[in-house]
Amino acid sequence: MSGGVDSSVAAALLVEAGYDVIGMMLRLWSEPGTSESNRCCSPDAMALARRVAGQLGIPFYAVDAQTAFHDTVVQTFIQDYTAGITPNPCITCNRQIRWGYLLDHALALGADALATGHYARLTTAENGPIQLRKANDPKKDQSYVLHVLNQEQLRATILPLGDYSKVEVRAAARSRKIPSATRSDSQDLCFLAGGDYRDFLLRHSPAATHSGPIRSTEGEGLGKHRGLAFYTIGQRKGLGLSSPYPLYVVRKEIQNNALIVGRAQTLGRQEMMAAEINWVAGIAPEHPFRANVKIRSTAAELPALVTPQQDGNAAIKFDKPVRDITPGQAAVIYDGDICLGGGEIQPFQEHEV
Repeated sequence: MSGGVDSSVAAALLVEAGYDVIGMMLRLWSEPGTSESNRCCSPDAMALARRVAGQLGIPFYAVDAQTAFHDTVVQTFIQDYTAGITPNPCITCNRQIRWGYLLDHALALGADALATGHYARLTTAENGPIQLRKANDPKKDQSYVLHVLNQEQLRATILPLGDYSKVEVRAAARSRKIPSATRSDSQDLCFLAGGDYRDFLLRHSPAATHSGPIRSTEGEGLGKHRGLAFYTIGQRKGLGLSSPYPLYVVRKEIQNNALIVGRAQTLGRQEMMAAEINWVAGIAPEHPFRANVKIRSTAAELPALVTPQQDGNAAIKFDKPVRDITPGQAAVIYDGDICLGGGEIQPFQEHEV
């Protein structure tokens, strides 16, 4: 439980369905002095979650995950940005904290399953594994950030909201007089407390701010960047360059601390490598196959050929060049509405244009 409308309605639906429900809320790490602004576990959110639990007549526990969250999610966020890639800390949190630290605590209390307010669905194939499917509401589907879950975790998971739209969830909250019915959704990373990630990195990773050269795709020196962490693939504004035509960030050369920029047509790539694929079914496909792939949570799915590798990675070749492929983000693979799995997009080789 987070105090938000989604987890509150999920808990209410389970209570009404006859489950023996326990409310658990994570206390996550915040910078000193910013705990009031941490959307996931501010004192106000904690009080609201406790109030909802009381209204539903269920026990409520706060689970202190501050150290585990800092050491896994926050430190990985800092290290990845310092290394010049763009991480997705929500995926790390789901893998290590929610379906790691929190699930372990729930099972230790004697729970059979962990239920959350994520928008996704679980089904069981005939004589087969549990399938992770998209939510019925395509605008709220969160299967992308759940692609890291394995069969053991999925067997201990309940997702009550997968068949509901956000409009229906808010209506369900209002009809039940749940106090979080009108609470707005959080769009920012919780530990940034509403601040800019660049300012956070300045405080926690001075190495991320090391200046270096900006070069064109032809090798021409064009200027200096402020630190590779401050730029994203496909970025056009804020480069501080004077040019007769628009320039975009094409790639980051980590070893040389160089930012490579080029015209719009240099952005498209057809091939990439995704590392350490988590195949949701637990078994990697033996042969190349056609599928749709998302390169970020808000991106459209694009058709591609996926070739599993012996080392657990997968080579992905899109039918057409794709802009804004960003190392550090997740490439998530779909067969229709079934999420097959995914892995982290790897940095491009420096000789690649």
